[in-house]
Amino acid sequence: MYCQESLWFKTQGRGTHEISDRINAMVSGCGLSMGLCHIFIHHTSASLIICENADPLVREDLECFMAANVPDGDPMFKHRSEGPDDMPAHVRSVLTATELTIPISEGRCALGTWQGIYLWEHRISPHRRMLTITVSGE
Repeated sequence: MYCQESLWFKTQGRGTHEISDRINAMVSGCGLSMGLCHIFIHHTSASLIICENADPLVREDLECFMAANVPDGDPMFKHRSEGPDDMPAHVRSVLTATELTIPISEGRCALGTWQGIYLWEHRISPHRRMLTITVSGE
């Protein structure tokens, strides 16, 4: 058995946005007790991560790491169609993930105690992001 749904998320601009509750609600609505949850983001300037959900400093440090290693406006980038954060957002997306697969146990994503699912917006301005979630199992 499987089910699939597309969910939209509004971001406030660059940073991590926890989406665990909405993903788990969709998974629970499928009525499966065990299986797999596959999450795919339909964008090239945002990504998905599983990360620490207790201390927000972890996500701030990740953002600092990316800013130091993939800075906005770096002269090495030629692609700037949408501004100085355009190509850096694409690089950040490639360095992270555009899809995640998470086991389902007892009708919800089997995340660790300190894990959360995050949409990581790499653009400075707010965006609407579409994710397709496919759940399969029994």
